[in-house]
Amino acid sequence: MSDFHATGPALDDPGIREYTTEGGDWADVAAEAERIGEERIVVNMGPVHPSTHGVLRLIVDIEGELVKEARVSTGYLHTGIEKNMEYRTWTQGVTFCTRMDYVAPLHNEVAYCLAVEKLLGITDDIPDRASQIRVLMMELNRMASHIIAICTASNELGSTTMMTLGFRARENILKIFERVTGLRMNHAYIRPGGVAQDLPEGTVEYIREIMPDTVMTLNEMIDVVAENPIYKLRHKNVGAIPFAGAMALSLTGPCLRTTGYPLDIRKIQPYCGYETYDFDVVTKDEGDAYARAMARFEECFESLKIIRQVLERLEASEGQPVMVEDESIAWPAQLSIGTDGQGNSLDHIREIMGSSMESLIHHFKLVTEGFRVPAGQVFQLIEHPKGVMGVHLVSDGGTRPYRAHFREPSFANLQSFSMMAEGGQLADIVVTLASIDPVLGGVDR
Repeated sequence: MSDFHATGPALDDPGIREYTTEGGDWADVAAEAERIGEERIVVNMGPVHPSTHGVLRLIVDIEGELVKEARVSTGYLHTGIEKNMEYRTWTQGVTFCTRMDYVAPLHNEVAYCLAVEKLLGITDDIPDRASQIRVLMMELNRMASHIIAICTASNELGSTTMMTLGFRARENILKIFERVTGLRMNHAYIRPGGVAQDLPEGTVEYIREIMPDTVMTLNEMIDVVAENPIYKLRHKNVGAIPFAGAMALSLTGPCLRTTGYPLDIRKIQPYCGYETYDFDVVTKDEGDAYARAMARFEECFESLKIIRQVLERLEASEGQPVMVEDESIAWPAQLSIGTDGQGNSLDHIREIMGSSMESLIHHFKLVTEGFRVPAGQVFQLIEHPKGVMGVHLVSDGGTRPYRAHFREPSFANLQSFSMMAEGGQLADIVVTLASIDPVLGGVDR
């Protein structure tokens, strides 16, 4: 056994203590450690810690294993997306904002396009089928985002099984995205005025065939963790926050709803026709990491309810337009993949290259210069998987945004990390952070 104690200042530097060890009983060791443990240890967790994926720094003051203070330092993934959008047309802006929260890109696109449409004054002119497709893609993306939140959090604790199951479930959703948009992520599929192209033939049937496998995998994930004593021990009463604290720190999404408050923009300020769909807002009262995980599971099943309803509507609206009629705004080609693989309608190419100089000029000006948006400013809210996303757009009457700014839920929700983590154990830091589910592409936009 050994005991350690302070022997007084070092000869060369009177500000530094020197410690030596010598034999003794563990009780004496503990007493001495307590006596000399006046100073806290400051631990840098990240930005290269595996659980923060190299892009988030946590500064944690600890006394033993107890977290006394926790601070968040962001800025390690800054992309300048909002500033870059000022130098691109309104349509090109979709290509930037889809890369913010890259786990939920379609919600970023919808929020931005709704704001552009509000500036243009064409909100009521968006075809019903375009809104139906937007709802379908958002609810599929909500499921994918929640699945990633749950399975990656479990993987941080060593549960590779959950990671494998989660990515298997998400893969089916990404297959649908690739079939519809041509890409698994960063789609730029939602456009001001509608969507880039209609659903490929047979997509509704394909979704109905593939979703039961996703549901089965979701149930497997629940079976693995819901009543698992180790999982519950690591999550229950961990990272807890009361309703008053959640409201004071602007928490939204599952993090707020698990404190008992049913805030959901789809219900209180509906968009894309959400008021016509039947679904419930999931709430819980515990406000801890376990409640947030279980709420995300339940929200996946509510999304499935919406998906079933919208698939029926898409069958009824087949053949209807998916872009506004105003040709000064509507993208000139449906961008369906042609046999040349270039991504433009062959009929459109044939017209602008062979029979109509006016169509060629219009295409060239709309694609390169873009359409003009009346001067003004708007603020648009949607219910993102992480919480409330707000978009503030300012137009000076030109073909590019004067200012584009996003109220990004991951960034806002990170404010609550300190309240959740302080007073807890150092080992619970990863669980607490993962339960907030921040995506740093959105935080550092």
